[in-house]
Amino acid sequence: MAFSLQKIRSQAARFAPVLAALAVLTFVAACGTDQTVKPRETASSRFAAWSDAVPAYRLGSGDMVQVSYIFTPNLDEEALVAPDGTITLRLAGRLQAEGLTVEELNGAVTEASAKWMRQPVTRVAVRDARAARIYVGGEVGRAGTIPLDRRIGALEAVLLAGGFTDDARISEVVLIRRSPDDSPMLRTLNLQDFIQTGGADGTIPLAAGDILYVPRSGIAEVNLWIDQFINKVLPFQRSANFTYTITRNGTGAGTVFP
Repeated sequence: MAFSLQKIRSQAARFAPVLAALAVLTFVAACGTDQTVKPRETASSRFAAWSDAVPAYRLGSGDMVQVSYIFTPNLDEEALVAPDGTITLRLAGRLQAEGLTVEELNGAVTEASAKWMRQPVTRVAVRDARAARIYVGGEVGRAGTIPLDRRIGALEAVLLAGGFTDDARISEVVLIRRSPDDSPMLRTLNLQDFIQTGGADGTIPLAAGDILYVPRSGIAEVNLWIDQFINKVLPFQRSANFTYTITRNGTGAGTVFP
């Protein structure tokens, strides 16, 4: 059967995006299936150097605090951080508490009380940290928040969030935390090593406000890319009985996608 030059060019133009996509896919797979690939932030200047120092707890709505006046204990009282982030005290009045550390709130109480007392000496303590939470997301059974009412390690947090999914990359779990000066820090945890050998990463105690993110495995990322880009965007007819293979690490072993 003879084809005109115009028809050949038309067919070539039609499949050019598919061929280009497959070329990109081969490159992505070569990187994505390698489990040694490290998650990297795209703007490293936005992250502070990691520090193991646990940042001071910052108060949140629902927390109960104890306010004490050292030389006038009759003024001592407990106060609940209201939904609007404030507390109300008999002497100091209404003060912003949400987002402050205990030391910062204590300074605010002392300053406000000085309007009515001479050189007040105050002490603020957290009685019930109901707002203390960690956030677990990514490839876990139930992504969301977990109350931090006791010491919780990274692996325990994942288990409380429903455990890993089949697509989880458990050797490179991302932990994001605020530094003591309130800048974001990032590090990766090898929870697979902890499970297999008892490495230290799984026992790292989490702090209030920590974000634990479990990324997809390399092959899961490729599968998602295929589904979202190849199958749903490009004009590729899967009924054409066409297959393609991703070769891993040059070994000849591959994954065939029908």
